[in-house]
This record gives sequence, C-alpha cells and structure tokens, in this order.
Amino acid sequence: MTDTPHTTIPTCILTPHGVQPTPYTASSLADAAAKEPGGVYTLGRTYRRDHILLFDDHLNRLEQSARLIGLNVTLDRPALRRALRDLIDQSGYAESRYRITLPQDAPENVILSLETFKPVPPEIIEQGARCATIQMARHNPAAKTTAWMLERKPAVENLPPGTYEGILLGEDDALLEGMSSNFYAVMDGKLYTAGEGVLGGMAQRIVLSLAPALLPVDLTPVKLRDLPFLDEAFISSAGRGVVPVIMINQQIIGEGKPGSMTVTLRDRYNVWADAHLESL
Repeated sequence: MTDTPHTTIPTCILTPHGVQPTPYTASSLADAAAKEPGGVYTLGRTYRRDHILLFDDHLNRLEQSARLIGLNVTLDRPALRRALRDLIDQSGYAESRYRITLPQDAPENVILSLETFKPVPPEIIEQGARCATIQMARHNPAAKTTAWMLERKPAVENLPPGTYEGILLGEDDALLEGMSSNFYAVMDGKLYTAGEGVLGGMAQRIVLSLAPALLPVDLTPVKLRDLPFLDEAFISSAGRGVVPVIMINQQIIGEGKPGSMTVTLRDRYNVWADAHLESL
C-alpha cells in the first residue's frame, strides 16, 4: 500500500456514545495540536500499516499523565483500538504517526489524530544529528501535557539552523532530555541518562532494557561541562527509535560520527521492536 496524499489528516473523537468528527480540520498533527483543547496525550507510530509497539504501555502512561493533572481516567482500550484501526483504514497511509489526547475539561471524549509516518532521514542515521542546548524547564515533566507542546514551540522555531533536536538543561547545566525525546551519553565506559525530572519514554524503556547487556547504566545526566569528554551521544523516541548525536552546540561528540555503542543499540532496538510488534 502506498500513502495517499491528503490536504487534511484524519481526526475523530471517541465519545461514550461512539465516534464523532472533530469540529475542526487539520493539515498535520502539529496543526491539530493548536486546535485541540488542553489536556494530556501520547504519541506513537504504526509499523506495517496496522501493527503497534507497547500500545498498552502508551495508554498506561496516558492514564498516569491524566492523574498527574487531577483526572482519574480509565480508558476503554478495545474501543480505542477499534477507533484507531478505523482511522488508519480511512487514511490509506502505509505507516502512521498517531496522537491520542485526553482533554482536561472532557476526558471522556478522546481525540485521535493521524498523519503519515516520515522516518528519520537516512543521512541523520548514517552521519548523526546536531543538537543544541536550551535553558528551559518542563513544569510537570512526568506528565505528557498538550501545554508543553505549545510552550516549546517558540524554542523549537528558534533553534539554530541545522539543529535536529533541542536538549533541555536542568540545574547545574545537566542535560536532561530532548524537546521530544530522551537523551543519552556514553562516557568512561558507562551509559548516562536522566532517571528523574524527565518524561519516561517508551523508547527509553526499550533502550534501558537492552543497554545493560552492553555497558553499565547510570541514571544520572551528564553536565554541559562534560561535553568535551563524551565518547558518544544519542536520543530516542517512540517515533524515531535510536538517533545518533554527533554535535551539541559547537562541540563535536567523540569522533564526530555515530559511535559503535549507539549503532549497536540502534540495531538491537530495531530487532527488539520487530519481535514485539502486535496487530492493532
């Protein structure tokens, strides 16, 4: 199946009384985000059209995010699967990037949005990404809120040209996480990543299950002053998997190319993902 071009992306609202159309149209997930009511959300991708990875974990985190903003929600998971599957069938996309949003004022009305999945450009995987640090804090890092999408937008738009991802700096210039990813560094034979004060990602869960077979893991972030001493760096997210980072600000990381540990982890991540796919 090939992707069908759309001027608008498929969206719908799953209500207690069935599926209804959204009161707006959108050209992308980013466009839809600006039109959705505030709340919490999860974001993922499909494989082989209608296969998914860690879907129940996504929904567990969505319910947890809801609790963190004062909502007690139990999702109708079979209904969500059916609605998302129907939206995929409607789209004609070969693979999709989806968002599920729980509005704070009406969490019983779940918003589903879908756009065609665009993989990480091959040159980024082969040559590595350039990142830049940003002095910006998430107010409630453990909750995946729509407010954060809007708060980060100006910072994303003002990243230096050629920057693939912004990395948030915490106290003492700790490199906490990406704007939409988790961040990792290899230094002195260990893998470092922030274990607190960040959003726990689905891809991070996979990385942290695979990494201990390769090297020790330390759940503390590296600092800005450590950049010249990093051997490797990478980010991860559910939509991108593992993405090598070869420069942060103007500092070249390691040898300025994807490191061997990063490449191995990406390969093992992809194998793990392929083995754990489930039909929607």
